[in-house]
Amino acid sequence: MRKCYQSFKRLLTGQEGSMAPVAVAATIAMLFIILGVSEYMRLVITAAGIKDAMESAVVSVVNDNYNEVYHGVREGYAAGYEPDDTGFAASVDHGDIYGRMCFLLGLEEDGNSYVRYNNSGELEYRLKNLSVDIHNTALASPGGTYYADAEVTMEVPVRFAGKILSNMSVRLKVRAAYREKF
Repeated sequence: MRKCYQSFKRLLTGQEGSMAPVAVAATIAMLFIILGVSEYMRLVITAAGIKDAMESAVVSVVNDNYNEVYHGVREGYAAGYEPDDTGFAASVDHGDIYGRMCFLLGLEEDGNSYVRYNNSGELEYRLKNLSVDIHNTALASPGGTYYADAEVTMEVPVRFAGKILSNMSVRLKVRAAYREKF
């Protein structure tokens, strides 16, 4: 035991190999930094992919409302109204944003939320609390913009060194607008 202690003491105090512990500590520190940066990048890429899919779904809903907006575009403004017995009534279709996102992202329904699992069966992320607000321009109001706002809560498990630390919860917001060209 004493011999082991002396050789360890000589390793730390001697000139030979004195950088070995520092090199090991620097390597471990760099490993932790790389793990942290790679987890951050995973979260950013996941959020960007979900936001792109949601944006695509909301744009599709706005484009699907073309038949309601056409009456107004024909008169020089973009608004969703259709004629009825007394004049015009608002006509807006909220579409199926969750359905489009399920198709684009491969989501599965799980109670009141939608989830995606990775190849090993672990939860990749959860989407819930979708809200859609379609802003209909006032009737016969030139220059107004017909748009849709959508928000969804995204929960992603934060992992470090193979273990889940907590969930990152972010509210993603998207806006798509329909504006007449001519």
